[in-house]
Amino acid sequence: HENNILASRAEKEVYQRIKEIAPEAVYHERPKMIFIEKQKLKKTKSKILVVSGGTSDIPVAEEAVVTAEALGNSVERLYDVGVAGIHRLLGNLDKLNDAEVIITVAGMEGALASVVGGLVDKPVIAVPTSVGYGANFGGVSALLTMLNSCASGIGVVNIDNGFGAAYLASTINLQIEKARKEG
Repeated sequence: HENNILASRAEKEVYQRIKEIAPEAVYHERPKMIFIEKQKLKKTKSKILVVSGGTSDIPVAEEAVVTAEALGNSVERLYDVGVAGIHRLLGNLDKLNDAEVIITVAGMEGALASVVGGLVDKPVIAVPTSVGYGANFGGVSALLTMLNSCASGIGVVNIDNGFGAAYLASTINLQIEKARKEG
């Protein structure tokens, strides 16, 4: 059998060249990813939830979504629910609680991961983004906030690493799925 192929950080021109030799290739514009599905994977029953602080975080959030789905996970999105409008996050507690693993994606000061980590009792994978202004320092301020979170159960990946967050979330989610099947 053939393996699926996922390429990240791919410009549209690269996709067009790949499409010539692999017509089944699909381009995901926001995260700049190419997916070639050679083998259909059965989706998990357990869910990964990808949460973004603001709309400018969506390209990195979508990188996480596309990656997690390509790895066979059921994924749900919850976007633009950052701490500047915390009522939007609190109005979606059911979605937070329904997920097995949560990926938070936020720039600026990166407080979203700490808030989510304080609300749930499940793994939270924090992705700082390079978006922001002022003293954002290209995502370093968000990274440091996430690393210094006092909320338990938070793991942090590097700046703009939606792929890495999704791979880790998938590993956790697939283990949960396996444990449920076994008993």
